[in-house]
Amino acid sequence: MIYRCDRDACAMQEEHDLPARILRALRFRPKGMTITEVAKQLGVTRNSVSKHLEILQIAGKVDVRQIGNAKLYSLAQRVPISAFLCFTKNLILILDADQRIVQVNDQCLKHLRCSKENLIGRTVREAALPVVSTPEALAVIDELEREQVIADIRYAREDGEFFYQMQAIPTTFEDGDKGCTLVLEDITERKRYVRNMEFLARTAMELVDMPPEADIYQYIAETIVKVVPNPRCYVHSYDEAKQEFFIRAMTPDSIRNKVKEIIGEDPVGMVFPVRGVFYAAPFNESSSTFFAMREMHFRPYFEDEQLSFEDACLHVFPEDTYERLQQRFEVAKIYLTGLVWQEQLFGLVGICMGPDEVLEDKHAIESFLRQASIALARRQTEERLRRSEARFRDLIDSSPVPSAVIESGGRYAYINRAFTDLFGYTLEDIPTGKDWFRLAFPDETQRREAIAVWKADREQAGPGRPRPRTFSVRCRDGEEKAIRFSPVELSDGTEYVTYEDVTEERRVYGTLLGEIAQLRKK
Repeated sequence: MIYRCDRDACAMQEEHDLPARILRALRFRPKGMTITEVAKQLGVTRNSVSKHLEILQIAGKVDVRQIGNAKLYSLAQRVPISAFLCFTKNLILILDADQRIVQVNDQCLKHLRCSKENLIGRTVREAALPVVSTPEALAVIDELEREQVIADIRYAREDGEFFYQMQAIPTTFEDGDKGCTLVLEDITERKRYVRNMEFLARTAMELVDMPPEADIYQYIAETIVKVVPNPRCYVHSYDEAKQEFFIRAMTPDSIRNKVKEIIGEDPVGMVFPVRGVFYAAPFNESSSTFFAMREMHFRPYFEDEQLSFEDACLHVFPEDTYERLQQRFEVAKIYLTGLVWQEQLFGLVGICMGPDEVLEDKHAIESFLRQASIALARRQTEERLRRSEARFRDLIDSSPVPSAVIESGGRYAYINRAFTDLFGYTLEDIPTGKDWFRLAFPDETQRREAIAVWKADREQAGPGRPRPRTFSVRCRDGEEKAIRFSPVELSDGTEYVTYEDVTEERRVYGTLLGEIAQLRKK
């Protein structure tokens, strides 16, 4: 009797330990085992193993997949929700089969500005939650079946635009009921970073491709309007010699028109003289202080501020208009950035805001304005170069000495009027050195000799040293002239050549030689 009781107790203990033994067996067979394989390894009946595997599956501890007629069991690769609800930074809600909220973590309550008492037991539709109860999110939950679904959700509220990656995961509860777990990751910063990089890449290309005649100041203002909510933006250019700012753009147009109505004239084109003002107290500005974006606050929105809106406008508007302007456009602060590159100031950009408004993506806007500053510097350099080239052309063209400028590749860049007067050829006749030699030396043998001498002189003389040489040249009208060439190679390989007609000199010299010969004969 005692033996039978002990045997029954052992059998009960063995049955009690069987789930743990099954899990240990599956742990060492990651690819899975059939019911028969588990029963054979543990030395128990197949029915007993089948019963416990079913319970373990309902509890979410094992997974099963069908392979032919056999069921293959393996350890479930799942982490209990309770293990990470409090520690993950993601927002988590657990819903039952009827989409009622059964659990929610603290991060979700804080971010969505809700209390647990108002959520538990209500459906996501009844709760009217931000993000989760939007049509996009509800569509994902409604269509969830067996597979996990991932979707990006955009949500806009008063303080900005937010982006979330929502994972809807089919969930089995301990009692076997079905539901789903929603995991929302805030990817706003990631989205903004990608968006900002795309914005900067696009604007960089637009600035590079912008034609010289385009209004870059208007482009700056219009670009800022596209990325700043409720924009009130103006752009100044700066004349360093006169120390004056000029309003070059004000956007959007509705703002510009309203300002025009209040002050009685179009603000675009107005002058802000700063000589002896901006570079002294209370401003104490310089090109370096304008480089970084700063935030300027004004009374009466900020009572502790000494700077007034009138001060910032340098009192150029009619005195009775400042209060109306400030109230009409709610100008409590201005985000001010200089268009500065390499210690040179090209202008200013101001973005006006209300007391509670915050400028998002400040770094991206600053980077864009640096790009625009570089573009302005490049424009200024190109303009100076154009003026320098124009002066050089005027100088050469007004010179009585026939001249030509030949690029290092042999292309004729410029010939002056005296050159055309001497030879009859225009730049269209001789676009390259080959064309010039072909016309000037129609005889092939003579042409080869002239080219060989020209190259030899160039190699021997080197840059910066003139190498005069006289050739007999055929002009456009067929006349042969003796021309003294005086080419000089510049540092970049360009050649500057002057031409002197020595035909008469040669004729006189030849006559003298003839007379001397006659005298010797006598």
